[in-house]
Amino acid sequence: MDRRLTLKMIPSNSRPRERLARHGASHLSNAELIAILVGSGSRNETAIDLANRLLKTGEERLSARPGRSREGSGDGGRGLKYLATVGFDELKSIKGIGLAKAAQLKAALELGRRLAAYTSSSPVIRCPSDVAALLMEEMRYLEKEEFRVVMLNTRNHVIGVHTASVGDLSSSIVHPREIFKEPIRRTAAAVILVHNHPSGDPSPSEEDIRVTNRLREAGKLLGIDVLDHLIVGDNSYFSFKERAV
Repeated sequence: MDRRLTLKMIPSNSRPRERLARHGASHLSNAELIAILVGSGSRNETAIDLANRLLKTGEERLSARPGRSREGSGDGGRGLKYLATVGFDELKSIKGIGLAKAAQLKAALELGRRLAAYTSSSPVIRCPSDVAALLMEEMRYLEKEEFRVVMLNTRNHVIGVHTASVGDLSSSIVHPREIFKEPIRRTAAAVILVHNHPSGDPSPSEEDIRVTNRLREAGKLLGIDVLDHLIVGDNSYFSFKERAV
């Protein structure tokens, strides 16, 4: 006899789908939202049990990565971060998460990321927080350092974002010709430099400061203003302009 545990065994007023329909998605926990996505559990656990285990596994694996704090968030937030960054093959290797469930989860997370990054018109950069709003949700979860260049016209409208390098940040990798090649092609009037720290701490290193000063000087020679350099952490950022560095 099939003993698969299902959400139908939970009282109707406690089932995630019914609660979402009655109260709205914002009233559901992370585990309940994931349970709706995965749809079913297994012979030994409901979809909610599976969702809770998935979040716990994510927190444990994320904490085990080098340079990460081993303290959990307590609300499943770190588990969600793991789901946003984990590779597809690793995700579907978790017990109870096969090809279909992994695909559903990754598709939902990607839609959320795209919505967070969406803008209906060319954004205007007035302050460092505008740059953070443009790139934070995408860059805070990156596992490698990426150096990006936000290109602006004379009215500070964003005309494009160029990824200049991927990997550990150093003066040898972040070369002025790679940084300014695309802004020159796009006839940008100014640029804002942005890179991430996978550790989550946006504090600049001595190398970050050296690279920034070098690129400022290169921009002056080319007639392209380097307005700022933002370092993106985990939902936080450091602005060289704000800190007058």
